[in-house]
Parts: sequence; C-alpha cells; structure tokens
Amino acid sequence: MLSGYNRCEIMDTPSTRRQFLRQSLCVVAAGILPWSAIKAAAEENVSGPRSLRAHAQAHGLLVGCAVVPEKLADETPYANTVAQQANLLVAENAMKWRALRPAPDKYNFAPADAILAFANAHDQGLRGHNLCWHEALPDWFQTTVTHENARQILTTHIQHVAGHFAGKLHSWDVVNEAIDVKDGRPDGLRKSPWLDLVGPDYVEIAFRTAHKADAKVLLTYNDYGIELDTPEQEQKRAQVLALVKRLKSRHVPIHAVGIQSHLTAGEGIPGAGLREFIRELRAMDMQVFITELDVSDHKLTGSAAERDDAVAKLYGDYLSLVLAEPNVKAVLTWGITDKYTWLNHQHRRSDGLQQRCLPFDVEYQPTPVFFAMRDALDARRRP
Repeated sequence: MLSGYNRCEIMDTPSTRRQFLRQSLCVVAAGILPWSAIKAAAEENVSGPRSLRAHAQAHGLLVGCAVVPEKLADETPYANTVAQQANLLVAENAMKWRALRPAPDKYNFAPADAILAFANAHDQGLRGHNLCWHEALPDWFQTTVTHENARQILTTHIQHVAGHFAGKLHSWDVVNEAIDVKDGRPDGLRKSPWLDLVGPDYVEIAFRTAHKADAKVLLTYNDYGIELDTPEQEQKRAQVLALVKRLKSRHVPIHAVGIQSHLTAGEGIPGAGLREFIRELRAMDMQVFITELDVSDHKLTGSAAERDDAVAKLYGDYLSLVLAEPNVKAVLTWGITDKYTWLNHQHRRSDGLQQRCLPFDVEYQPTPVFFAMRDALDARRRP
C-alpha cells in the first residue's frame, strides 16, 4: 500500500502529474513501493485513453513524432510507444534524397515503405519529408547534376517519389528551408544548389510537380528559425509569408506551412509575432503544422528535475500559444524518446550529460514534457 498517497490522486491531479516520476523515486527509495509497481503505474497513466494520441483526437488534432524504421522493427519499447502515442508519423531520414537515391538511376523505397506499413497497421497518418532540400543530397549529386539537367532531375525525382506514395500520405514537406535572410537576396531565398542550378522558380516547380503526382496530399513549405520575436526571426517570418503570398498569387498548389519548432530553453519564448504569423496564414486559407518540436536543454544548469521543469514549461507555453489558433492542425516532436534525440549530437551539453528534451526518457517512461503536452492538448478548443 502506498502510505500517505492515493494512487489515483497521483495519476489524475494536474498539480502532481508532472512531478509523478520525481515523487516515485522518493517512494522507491523509502521502500514504500517497488520500482516495478511505479513503472506499471506510469505506463498505465499514459496509455490508451490517457495517451497523447487520445487526448489530441478528442480535440480535433493530430499528434506524433519523427521515426526511424530500424527502431520500429527492432526495438519493441520504441515501436509500442510510437504506436500508443501517435496518430501521425514522419520519417526522420528515410524519405530524404540521400536515403531514397543510392544512385542516379536507382531508388530505395524499402525503409520508407516500412514506416508506411507500420502507420497503416496502427491507424496512423504519415507525412513525407522531404521532396526538395539543400541538404541530405546523395554523393552523386555534385558530379551528376548540372545547370542543363537539374530541372529535369528535380521534377523526375518528385514525380517518382510522390507518385510512389500517391494517395497514401497525409502531407508532404515539398520544399524545406528555402529561406535564409542572411544570404541577402531581396526574395529571401537561400543560396542553395537548387537556386544555383535551377533558379528561383525551383520552389514553384517543386510544388506544381508534387501536385501533379498526387492531387490529394497536402503540400507544405517547412522551415525553422521563425518562432521567436527577435529581429532576425521576424525578418525570416516576413520572407516566408512573402514566399507563400507569391506562390498563392500564381495559383501554385500550397496548403500548409510547417513550423519546425526546434526551441532552446533559456533562449527566449515565442510570442505575439508568431501568433500573428499563424493568423496571417489562416487569412490565406493555410493550415499550420508544428513539424519538428523539441526543446534543447544545453544552456540549462541545475539538477535534472530543474532542467525537466524548465523544458516542460517551455513546451507548455509554446503549445498553449500555437494551439489557440484553429488553423494549427498537427503537432509532431522530432523523436519520441531522449534515447535517440539528434540534440545529443548537434547541441551537446558542456557537462557531458544527455539531453532531456522529449516526452519519453531513455527508459520509455513519461517525462514532465509528456504531461505539459497533454495539458496543452486538453486546453485546445475543438474547431
């Protein structure tokens, strides 16, 4: 018996849910309850009707994460967590050019098809990521693609890849990260291989080609560094809006903007500028997806519990802001478990500790982020 506590109160009271695991460790240390029982209680607390998936669906939302096909196939806790928590998936790398195109005349759809099969088996949607990006290009790209053939190679790739998945996906990130104000172009376009080899109309070409290959899928422009109200990010938001307006004025099929949402605890909090950006997109009949959400804690000091609280608070504040807007239709985190986050490689902590940045920890137990996300989903009003 759990002396001094009512188990249901621990599980259901909002003020204690976020401290559940911390309290649990104290209970285990005191010999009141074995860790196996605490673990079972935690698993019960977040599965079925208490999962992120169930809470999102209750409020007309899609929620999910980026996934790796090898982990879905080989690691049961990973696959079970993804199946329980998500109703929308996105391939972390399996649909990028480097993964799909081992040679100019060869395509490898097996990893991406495995994700699609998993999604279908668990009644989940799948986002395609991505059809056109300046990174993750195959090694042969540099020696094979020229000014003379770049347009054809781009259109052929999109026709073949989008055609392969036609009628099977929720949405495609058609063009990824095409804006970079630091490059100084009046149109805001990034100086990239596609801009150099094809010209500024490569964005329009990509969207039109994708629509021809799959007329039913939602077509998305996806970008990062547009969440904060800093001068640089305000300029980038303005250029993204200008790009969308140019495409819409030319009747280019574009349906959504993806806000990647790679945030950093202690760096700043998104505010009124982002809210207005989302509202301007709504005025253009554009959906918004939060596509790659995570919160780096590499700038935080203090105990693990203090870091967890700061990260969870930023999740909660951010999602409360964006989910108040009815055209925000989906929230995906970039990964489901701290065990495999890219942040441990790209934003290493100076003290060598692992990042604590996602809704499940390395043992697949819910973190305070999980409860912050669930609370934010519950605060959403169904459109």
